[in-house]
Amino acid sequence: MSDTALPNAQNPQSEPIGAETALKLSALESQLAHLGSLMVAYSGGVDSAFLAATAHRILGDRMLAVLADSASLARRDLEQAIEFARSIAMPLRVITTAELDKPDYVRNDADRCFHCKDELFTAMQALGDALGFTNIAYGMNADDTRDYRPGQRAARDHSILAPLADAGLTKSEVRALAKVAGYPLWNRPAAPCLSSRVEYGRAVTREVLDQVERAEESLRRLGFTEFRVRHHGQLARVEIAREELPRALTIEMFDAITAALKQAGFQYVTLDTAGFRSGSLNAVLPVEVLTGR
Repeated sequence: MSDTALPNAQNPQSEPIGAETALKLSALESQLAHLGSLMVAYSGGVDSAFLAATAHRILGDRMLAVLADSASLARRDLEQAIEFARSIAMPLRVITTAELDKPDYVRNDADRCFHCKDELFTAMQALGDALGFTNIAYGMNADDTRDYRPGQRAARDHSILAPLADAGLTKSEVRALAKVAGYPLWNRPAAPCLSSRVEYGRAVTREVLDQVERAEESLRRLGFTEFRVRHHGQLARVEIAREELPRALTIEMFDAITAALKQAGFQYVTLDTAGFRSGSLNAVLPVEVLTGR
Protein backbone atom coordinates (compact mmCIF):
# COMPACT_ATOMS: atom_id res chain seq x y z
CA MET A 1 0.00 0.00 0.00
CA SER A 2 1.21 3.53 -0.65
CA ASP A 3 2.21 5.90 2.10
CA THR A 4 0.32 9.08 2.96
CA ALA A 5 1.87 12.41 3.92
CA LEU A 6 1.06 14.13 7.19
CA PRO A 7 1.76 17.87 7.52
CA ASN A 8 4.67 18.62 9.83
CA ALA A 9 3.95 21.29 12.42
CA GLN A 10 7.55 22.44 12.51
CA ASN A 11 8.56 21.87 8.89
CA PRO A 12 6.50 22.66 5.77
CA GLN A 13 7.73 19.49 4.08
CA SER A 14 5.80 16.30 4.70
CA GLU A 15 6.96 12.88 5.80
CA PRO A 16 5.23 9.61 4.92
CA ILE A 17 3.15 7.50 7.28
CA GLY A 18 1.60 4.13 6.57
CA ALA A 19 -1.79 4.10 4.89
CA GLU A 20 -3.41 2.22 7.79
CA THR A 21 -2.13 4.77 10.30
CA ALA A 22 -3.31 7.58 8.01
CA LEU A 23 -6.81 6.11 7.99
CA LYS A 24 -6.80 5.97 11.78
CA LEU A 25 -5.65 9.59 11.94
CA SER A 26 -8.45 10.58 9.57
CA ALA A 27 -10.96 8.77 11.81
CA LEU A 28 -9.58 10.64 14.84
CA GLU A 29 -9.83 14.00 13.08
CA SER A 30 -13.38 13.29 11.95
CA GLN A 31 -14.48 12.32 15.45
CA LEU A 32 -12.94 15.47 16.93
CA ALA A 33 -14.52 17.70 14.29
CA HIS A 34 -17.98 16.29 15.00
CA LEU A 35 -17.64 17.00 18.71
CA GLY A 36 -17.65 20.73 18.09
CA SER A 37 -15.79 21.53 21.31
CA LEU A 38 -13.66 19.49 23.70
CA MET A 39 -11.74 19.55 26.95
CA VAL A 40 -8.74 17.22 27.06
CA ALA A 41 -7.23 15.75 30.23
CA TYR A 42 -3.63 16.67 29.50
CA SER A 43 -0.54 15.40 31.34
CA GLY A 44 2.23 16.26 28.88
CA GLY A 45 2.82 12.61 27.98
CA VAL A 46 2.87 11.74 24.30
CA ASP A 47 -0.68 10.32 24.18
CA SER A 48 -2.52 13.19 25.84
CA ALA A 49 -0.24 15.76 24.18
CA PHE A 50 -0.86 14.39 20.69
CA LEU A 51 -4.61 14.17 21.35
CA ALA A 52 -4.70 17.72 22.70
CA ALA A 53 -2.56 19.10 19.86
CA THR A 54 -4.72 17.37 17.24
CA ALA A 55 -7.90 18.66 18.88
CA HIS A 56 -6.38 22.14 18.89
CA ARG A 57 -5.52 21.83 15.19
CA ILE A 58 -9.07 20.71 14.36
CA LEU A 59 -11.12 22.80 16.80
CA GLY A 60 -8.93 25.83 17.48
CA ASP A 61 -10.06 27.79 20.53
CA ARG A 62 -13.03 25.45 20.92
CA MET A 63 -10.72 23.06 22.77
CA LEU A 64 -9.07 23.40 26.14
CA ALA A 65 -6.27 21.29 27.58
CA VAL A 66 -6.60 20.78 31.34
CA LEU A 67 -3.50 19.93 33.35
CA ALA A 68 -4.02 18.65 36.91
CA ASP A 69 -1.36 19.84 39.34
CA SER A 70 -0.85 17.95 42.59
CA ALA A 71 1.96 16.44 44.65
CA SER A 72 1.79 13.30 42.49
CA LEU A 73 2.94 15.24 39.41
CA ALA A 74 6.71 15.72 39.20
CA ARG A 75 7.72 19.36 38.79
CA ARG A 76 9.76 18.44 35.73
CA ASP A 77 6.68 16.91 34.07
CA LEU A 78 4.57 19.95 34.97
CA GLU A 79 7.10 22.33 33.40
CA GLN A 80 7.47 20.23 30.25
CA ALA A 81 3.69 20.00 29.81
CA ILE A 82 3.28 23.77 30.13
CA GLU A 83 6.16 24.41 27.74
CA PHE A 84 4.73 22.13 25.03
CA ALA A 85 1.33 23.82 25.24
CA ARG A 86 3.03 27.21 24.99
CA SER A 87 5.12 26.10 22.00
CA ILE A 88 2.03 25.41 19.88
CA ALA A 89 -0.14 28.18 21.38
CA MET A 90 -2.60 25.61 22.73
CA PRO A 91 -5.22 26.79 25.24
CA LEU A 92 -4.29 25.43 28.66
CA ARG A 93 -5.83 25.60 32.12
CA VAL A 94 -3.87 24.30 35.12
CA ILE A 95 -6.12 23.16 37.96
CA THR A 96 -5.31 21.87 41.43
CA THR A 97 -6.63 18.43 42.35
CA ALA A 98 -6.92 17.12 45.89
CA GLU A 99 -6.58 13.35 45.63
CA LEU A 100 -4.17 13.38 48.59
CA ASP A 101 -7.04 14.59 50.77
CA LYS A 102 -9.02 11.44 50.00
CA PRO A 103 -8.45 8.47 52.36
CA ASP A 104 -9.40 6.02 49.59
CA TYR A 105 -6.48 7.34 47.52
CA VAL A 106 -3.98 7.67 50.35
CA ARG A 107 -4.38 4.08 51.54
CA ASN A 108 -2.98 3.01 48.15
CA ASP A 109 -4.76 -0.21 47.33
CA ALA A 110 -5.27 -1.66 43.85
CA ASP A 111 -7.93 0.99 43.09
CA ARG A 112 -5.72 4.02 43.78
CA CYS A 113 -5.72 5.07 40.12
CA PHE A 114 -9.52 4.97 40.06
CA HIS A 115 -9.73 7.50 42.90
CA CYS A 116 -7.17 9.75 41.20
CA LYS A 117 -9.03 9.81 37.89
CA ASP A 118 -12.37 10.17 39.67
CA GLU A 119 -11.03 13.31 41.34
CA LEU A 120 -9.67 14.62 38.03
CA PHE A 121 -12.81 14.00 35.99
CA THR A 122 -15.06 15.43 38.72
CA ALA A 123 -12.99 18.62 38.72
CA MET A 124 -12.98 18.77 34.91
CA GLN A 125 -16.74 18.34 34.69
CA ALA A 126 -17.23 21.21 37.13
CA LEU A 127 -14.89 23.36 35.03
CA GLY A 128 -16.66 22.28 31.85
CA ASP A 129 -20.02 23.28 33.30
CA ALA A 130 -18.62 26.72 34.12
CA LEU A 131 -17.01 27.23 30.71
CA GLY A 132 -19.63 25.59 28.51
CA PHE A 133 -17.76 22.41 27.52
CA THR A 134 -19.90 19.26 27.38
CA ASN A 135 -17.28 16.85 25.98
CA ILE A 136 -14.21 15.63 27.87
CA ALA A 137 -11.57 13.24 26.53
CA TYR A 138 -8.41 11.60 27.80
CA GLY A 139 -5.40 9.98 26.16
CA MET A 140 -6.12 6.28 26.41
CA ASN A 141 -4.74 4.53 23.32
CA ALA A 142 -5.65 1.14 21.82
CA ASP A 143 -2.84 -0.64 23.69
CA ASP A 144 -4.07 0.62 27.07
CA THR A 145 -7.23 -1.46 26.83
CA ARG A 146 -5.10 -4.59 27.38
CA ASP A 147 -3.47 -3.37 30.62
CA TYR A 148 -4.69 -3.16 34.22
CA ARG A 149 -5.73 0.48 34.56
CA PRO A 150 -8.44 1.22 37.15
CA GLY A 151 -8.62 4.79 35.88
CA GLN A 152 -10.48 3.50 32.85
CA ARG A 153 -13.38 2.58 35.12
CA ALA A 154 -13.49 6.16 36.38
CA ALA A 155 -13.53 7.35 32.77
CA ARG A 156 -16.53 5.12 32.03
CA ASP A 157 -18.32 6.33 35.16
CA HIS A 158 -17.90 9.95 34.02
CA SER A 159 -18.61 9.27 30.31
CA ILE A 160 -15.13 10.46 29.31
CA LEU A 161 -14.23 9.99 25.65
CA ALA A 162 -11.17 8.09 24.42
CA PRO A 163 -10.68 9.26 20.81
CA LEU A 164 -7.25 7.66 20.30
CA ALA A 165 -8.52 4.23 21.33
CA ASP A 166 -11.73 4.69 19.34
CA ALA A 167 -9.63 5.36 16.24
CA GLY A 168 -7.56 2.23 16.94
CA LEU A 169 -4.30 4.18 17.38
CA THR A 170 -1.64 2.24 19.25
CA LYS A 171 1.18 3.73 21.32
CA SER A 172 3.73 3.23 18.55
CA GLU A 173 1.41 4.87 16.02
CA VAL A 174 0.83 7.85 18.28
CA ARG A 175 4.59 8.26 18.67
CA ALA A 176 5.08 7.99 14.90
CA LEU A 177 2.40 10.61 14.21
CA ALA A 178 3.82 12.93 16.87
CA LYS A 179 7.26 12.59 15.30
CA VAL A 180 5.98 13.39 11.83
CA ALA A 181 4.09 16.39 13.22
CA GLY A 182 7.37 17.70 14.61
CA TYR A 183 6.47 17.43 18.29
CA PRO A 184 9.72 17.03 20.28
CA LEU A 185 8.02 14.86 22.90
CA TRP A 186 7.36 12.04 20.40
CA ASN A 187 9.98 9.77 22.03
CA ARG A 188 9.64 10.97 25.62
CA PRO A 189 9.65 8.02 28.04
CA ALA A 190 6.35 7.30 29.73
CA ALA A 191 6.02 9.22 32.99
CA PRO A 192 3.06 8.05 35.08
CA CYS A 193 2.32 9.82 38.34
CA LEU A 194 4.76 9.55 41.24
CA SER A 195 2.24 7.52 43.25
CA SER A 196 2.71 4.62 40.83
CA ARG A 197 6.18 4.12 42.34
CA VAL A 198 4.83 3.39 45.83
CA GLU A 199 4.21 -0.23 46.80
CA TYR A 200 0.55 -1.13 47.36
CA GLY A 201 -0.52 -0.77 50.97
CA ARG A 202 2.00 1.95 51.80
CA ALA A 203 0.27 5.27 52.40
CA VAL A 204 0.78 7.85 49.68
CA THR A 205 1.84 11.10 51.34
CA ARG A 206 3.47 14.29 50.14
CA GLU A 207 6.66 13.26 51.94
CA VAL A 208 6.79 9.88 50.17
CA LEU A 209 6.15 11.47 46.77
CA ASP A 210 8.81 14.12 47.35
CA GLN A 211 11.27 11.37 48.28
CA VAL A 212 10.57 9.50 45.04
CA GLU A 213 10.84 12.67 42.97
CA ARG A 214 14.19 13.64 44.48
CA ALA A 215 15.52 10.10 43.99
CA GLU A 216 14.50 9.99 40.33
CA GLU A 217 15.93 13.44 39.65
CA SER A 218 19.24 12.21 41.04
CA LEU A 219 19.23 9.27 38.62
CA ARG A 220 18.48 11.65 35.77
CA ARG A 221 21.46 13.77 36.77
CA LEU A 222 23.59 10.63 36.65
CA GLY A 223 22.67 10.31 32.98
CA PHE A 224 19.94 7.64 32.98
CA THR A 225 16.85 8.24 30.84
CA GLU A 226 14.35 5.41 31.43
CA PHE A 227 14.00 4.14 34.98
CA ARG A 228 11.82 4.00 38.09
CA VAL A 229 12.56 4.26 41.79
CA ARG A 230 10.09 1.94 43.51
CA HIS A 231 9.35 2.95 47.11
CA HIS A 232 9.35 0.03 49.57
CA GLY A 233 9.67 1.98 52.81
CA GLN A 234 13.31 2.23 53.83
CA LEU A 235 14.25 0.32 50.67
CA ALA A 236 14.50 1.86 47.20
CA ARG A 237 14.26 -0.66 44.35
CA VAL A 238 15.81 0.89 41.25
CA GLU A 239 14.65 -0.28 37.82
CA ILE A 240 16.77 0.86 34.88
CA ALA A 241 16.02 0.07 31.22
CA ARG A 242 17.99 -3.00 30.15
CA GLU A 243 19.82 -1.13 27.39
CA GLU A 244 21.11 1.26 30.05
CA LEU A 245 21.91 -1.38 32.68
CA PRO A 246 25.51 -2.03 31.58
CA ARG A 247 26.38 1.55 32.46
CA ALA A 248 24.95 1.03 35.95
CA LEU A 249 26.96 -2.14 36.62
CA THR A 250 30.19 -0.68 37.93
CA ILE A 251 31.35 -0.20 41.50
CA GLU A 252 31.67 3.53 40.85
CA MET A 253 28.08 3.80 39.62
CA PHE A 254 26.82 1.60 42.46
CA ASP A 255 28.39 4.07 44.88
CA ALA A 256 26.96 7.08 43.05
CA ILE A 257 23.43 5.64 42.94
CA THR A 258 23.58 4.58 46.58
CA ALA A 259 24.83 7.96 47.76
CA ALA A 260 22.19 9.82 45.76
CA LEU A 261 19.27 7.73 46.96
CA LYS A 262 20.41 7.80 50.56
CA GLN A 263 20.54 11.56 50.22
CA ALA A 264 16.89 11.36 49.14
CA GLY A 265 16.07 9.57 52.40
CA PHE A 266 16.28 5.84 51.68
CA GLN A 267 18.19 3.59 54.05
CA TYR A 268 18.79 0.74 51.61
CA VAL A 269 19.19 0.72 47.82
CA THR A 270 18.84 -2.28 45.53
CA LEU A 271 19.20 -2.52 41.75
CA ASP A 272 16.55 -4.71 40.11
CA THR A 273 18.43 -6.96 37.68
CA ALA A 274 15.25 -7.53 35.62
CA GLY A 275 15.44 -3.90 34.55
CA PHE A 276 12.66 -1.39 34.03
CA ARG A 277 9.14 -2.82 33.61
CA SER A 278 6.12 -0.61 33.36
CA GLY A 279 3.63 -1.49 36.11
CA SER A 280 5.96 -3.94 37.87
CA LEU A 281 4.26 -3.29 41.22
CA ASN A 282 1.09 -4.89 39.79
CA ALA A 283 2.85 -8.28 39.94
CA VAL A 284 1.71 -8.67 43.57
CA LEU A 285 -1.97 -8.22 42.70
CA PRO A 286 -4.24 -11.30 42.55
CA VAL A 287 -5.33 -12.40 39.11
CA GLU A 288 -8.96 -11.65 40.10
CA VAL A 289 -8.02 -7.97 40.52
CA LEU A 290 -6.04 -7.80 37.28
CA THR A 291 -8.85 -9.35 35.25
CA GLY A 292 -11.63 -7.39 36.98
CA ARG A 293 -13.39 -10.46 38.30
